[in-house]
Amino acid sequence: MTSAKAILIVDASPIMRRVIERALRLAGIEWGQIVEAADGAEALALAQQRRFDLVLTDINLPGMNGLELLRQLRQAAATSTMPVVIITSQGGESHVLEALSLGAQGYIRKPFTADQVKEYIAPLFRPVAAS
Repeated sequence: MTSAKAILIVDASPIMRRVIERALRLAGIEWGQIVEAADGAEALALAQQRRFDLVLTDINLPGMNGLELLRQLRQAAATSTMPVVIITSQGGESHVLEALSLGAQGYIRKPFTADQVKEYIAPLFRPVAAS
């Protein structure tokens, strides 16, 4: 039996946070708890208070953007290894390269499908294989 996973979804749009949660469900990703944040500063504060098994963040956020959030997560010992996947419409090559160089585990461009979510996120939640 695997322990329940905690996922942090960071997006300024409440509707997009629901879309991401639905895509996770359709992709067959199991979690114990989903926590939401509307901006990078709120997400950083939440990540400093508890351990998340996955952070899904947009780049375009009010105040602290998603790349700065990723940068700050990587600088703090307590959050430096939290898996982060960027989900955003800001899909320029420079953003992708910067996110990956900062340690993002993946990058999903909006609009996305459940299959794309599964491709990037399922390996982070890989169950123990039955033989």
